[in-house]
Amino acid sequence: MEMTAKELAAALGGTVEGDPEAKVSSFAKIEHGRPGQLCFFANPKYEKYVYTSKASVLLVNCDFEPKEKVTPTLVRVPDAYSAVAQLLKVMAERKRKYRVRRSLRSRIACSAKLGKQVWVGDFVTIGKKCRIGDRTHICDNVTIGEGTVIGKDCLIYPGVHIFPGMVIGDRVILHAGCIIGDDGFGNSRQSDGSWQKIEHLGNVIIGNDVEIGSNTTIDKAPMESTIIADGVRIDNLCQIAHNVVVGKNTAMAAQCGVAGSTKIGEGVIMGGQVGVVGHINIADGTTVCAKSAIIGNIRKSGQTLYGNPAIPNQTYLRAYAKFKKEGEE
Repeated sequence: MEMTAKELAAALGGTVEGDPEAKVSSFAKIEHGRPGQLCFFANPKYEKYVYTSKASVLLVNCDFEPKEKVTPTLVRVPDAYSAVAQLLKVMAERKRKYRVRRSLRSRIACSAKLGKQVWVGDFVTIGKKCRIGDRTHICDNVTIGEGTVIGKDCLIYPGVHIFPGMVIGDRVILHAGCIIGDDGFGNSRQSDGSWQKIEHLGNVIIGNDVEIGSNTTIDKAPMESTIIADGVRIDNLCQIAHNVVVGKNTAMAAQCGVAGSTKIGEGVIMGGQVGVVGHINIADGTTVCAKSAIIGNIRKSGQTLYGNPAIPNQTYLRAYAKFKKEGEE
């Protein structure tokens, strides 16, 4: 990629302050910027680097007022963080290999239907009656079970295992090693103390524009479906149990665990290592701080919760201040 500041401003709906012909060909963090590179400034704690950066172009918010001289050409945009995310997405798309490839070292069932410009890496297995949408890219060592449907423009990284009968929407990213549709942890205690396995005959349904992190597992349901709605972001090493419903645009950081049959609302944010018990509902717009535990229904939307068990954040902070004071006495 080589673009001028003027071209960047046009693409991002911004304005140029400085040399409109300043050229960039790569990205860098603001503290590492060099000539020919594009950096961005969105977090106030990095402001000191604005005045020392050697980058050619710096993306900043429209309302940024520098306190010292700035060397890079500035491109002012409404939201610098969103603007750089947009540019990175464009670059990633350019690197995608949109051409047909069918590795001779892969096994594709005759009844499977692959769309236009589908890329299939080495040692991939695609089962009977699968349907793969146009321009989907399937990396090496992926297993796609019989009857699975995958939409358009998906990216499936190496080592992903998708069990039979799963449904995956358009523009979904499945990172390396994630598992979609394994059996949930369903067992029935018998009178003699032994466990009887509960068979899982349902599936997992993943909506459009979803991203699932490496080594995350999403279990299929015994009956009906585990559902991941449109726009969800799930980080690495998370566990989503059987019959869970995750609402639109919810985000979970690494190592979250959600027990079976829980319904998570839309726009929920969970920090790392949050644990959620089964058979509860979490209201839309809830924010759960890292390492918290949700053990009951959250009925009021828009709350921020913290602690184990999780309580409203301000209540937790007041209680913590009291405990700390008593501990120091």
